[in-house]
Amino acid sequence: MKRVFDICLAVVASLVLLLPIGLLALLVRLTSNGPALYWSDRVGRDNRVFRMPKFRSMRLDTPAVATHLLQDPNTYLTPMGAFLRKTSLDELPQLWCILKGDMSFVGPRPALFNQDDLIELRTQHGVHRVVPGLTGWAQVNGRDELPIPDKVELDREYLRRRSFWFDLQIVLMTAWRVLRRDGVSH
Repeated sequence: MKRVFDICLAVVASLVLLLPIGLLALLVRLTSNGPALYWSDRVGRDNRVFRMPKFRSMRLDTPAVATHLLQDPNTYLTPMGAFLRKTSLDELPQLWCILKGDMSFVGPRPALFNQDDLIELRTQHGVHRVVPGLTGWAQVNGRDELPIPDKVELDREYLRRRSFWFDLQIVLMTAWRVLRRDGVSH
């Protein structure tokens, strides 16, 4: 049921957002050097690595680490970067990963391939068995502001409470938080 929901919603969202996605891609290309999309290696279900696209919000010379590990993330932002991140529009290309089955709309956010501490803790608690999501329980309860052990605890809670209705609640909470720009620190 969850996979069918993901496919249907991703197809509808892709069609509805086709023009804005194209416009954003064009704006990213016109305002900075490099491609419109940034593809990063992420850890998915069963710790399998997959390639996840985002609209490029950082300069090409940005180190491949989690943003919170950069000394001053704002110095790496492209002209469109702050806007894309604050509105979460940089995440729209991930609809492709949902259609492919690498991601779901709701689940733990996929870790960067080099976030060993997060990957290890998720594996210890069985969270690695869940398809990662565009949004998740940890996202709506703190997002960038949460320390890794707290994120994993919320991921574990999601694992225990998983259901269609809980996913729907998380999607609605995400929409509310994105509109209010809650929990975005960079």
